[in-house]
Amino acid sequence: MFEKVLIANRGEIALRVHRACREMGIKTVAVHSTVDANAMHVKLADEAVCIGPAPAKDSYLNKAAIISAALITGADAIHPGYGFLSENADFAEMVEAHGITFIGPSPKMIRMMGDKVTAKKAAIESGLPVIPGSDGEVKTVEDALMWGEKIGYPVIVKAAAGGGGKGMKVAHNAAEMAEAFSLAKNEAKSSFANDMVYIEKYLQTPRHIEIQILGDNYGNVVHLGERDCSLQRNHQKVLEESPSPALNPEQRKEIGMIAANAMKKLGYSNVGTIEFLYENGRFYFLEMNTRVQVEHPITEAVTGVDIVRDQIRVSGGAVLGYTQDDIKFNGCAIECRINAENSETFIPCPGRIGQWHVPGGLDVRVDSGMYAGYQVPPNYDSMVAKLIVHGRTRNGALMRLRRALEEFVIEGIQTTIPLHQRIISDPEFIDGQYNIHWLEHFLERMHKEES
Repeated sequence: MFEKVLIANRGEIALRVHRACREMGIKTVAVHSTVDANAMHVKLADEAVCIGPAPAKDSYLNKAAIISAALITGADAIHPGYGFLSENADFAEMVEAHGITFIGPSPKMIRMMGDKVTAKKAAIESGLPVIPGSDGEVKTVEDALMWGEKIGYPVIVKAAAGGGGKGMKVAHNAAEMAEAFSLAKNEAKSSFANDMVYIEKYLQTPRHIEIQILGDNYGNVVHLGERDCSLQRNHQKVLEESPSPALNPEQRKEIGMIAANAMKKLGYSNVGTIEFLYENGRFYFLEMNTRVQVEHPITEAVTGVDIVRDQIRVSGGAVLGYTQDDIKFNGCAIECRINAENSETFIPCPGRIGQWHVPGGLDVRVDSGMYAGYQVPPNYDSMVAKLIVHGRTRNGALMRLRRALEEFVIEGIQTTIPLHQRIISDPEFIDGQYNIHWLEHFLERMHKEES
């Protein structure tokens, strides 16, 4: 097992990785930008190295600086967390080239799943259900029109290297195709320096369901159930829950085993999440994230599996140590992403935290690197905390979440706590009747009621 792990990230995920390492007897190295010098994980780590100024491109995306920090401190592994360089195959290769272990899947697997065209081909070959679409890149408007007629409108033009909703345009008919194709290619080029696009059938009211996968280097792969991540704003997740209220036990077992068997066929090792769109009782492969997810705590709550610990273990060559039959699912867990934003306008609100009091009690967990007096910088993602609750039933979890949100005190900055309180009080959400468009409609309805 590793003796020292460098954590190439910041915020709550850096603290989460530090805690896992500490419980495993592994020393940690925190790298940080100049504005993160007082971050919680920096204070707690065994060693800390400043790797550059505030802009991410000069610090957390600075491959050379991070690897230099690992070499200087004698770290034998690097954990990338999520975001930043976590799914950068070139970085993973550089890490390995310097004799350091990258805590994640192989660079080859990261590269394959990072390109949506090759990921879809791999999904088909491994037996995952996919959305009807083009058989690869679509290069011309004429080809786009041909695929539109073949698939049937509405369709969506998507950037092969896309993410976060960028490089995606919907065409409801042939008349809209030329503009959608041109806009998607231009946006893809400006956002990802890659204008490759492909076309898929546009599902109109799907849910976003993802399956957590964990495998070792010896062919052992298990799934840890599903998470429903349908509550999204601008393609960004706001609240997640496990299990999904939309699935029955048979569907849950079937899609879980399909996902696990597909990853076993591909030879996948480490953590990963397969994302699906779910509509009218059918699943369609969307993409795969080759890293730990923001929402991994709800899976830990319902399974009792320490995902980050096992991610580190299998990266160090350990056998997974359990089979699918050993995984037991217990109750319901819900996670709220608490952002430093105005809960109505969603304008970021960085600043100095005044009073800070997190909720407690049975089955309440808060993942955060914040504390009273901490200066929330304006340079990064606005999430300041994740509130996770677990209950024996979904209704029990909702009641606990309602109570925990009432207890959560964050002064000095604005947060999205009021938004979460309104969401979980809505009858449609309480009944589990929502899809990926529900939150946008909810916000429109909320603003109309207030105006």
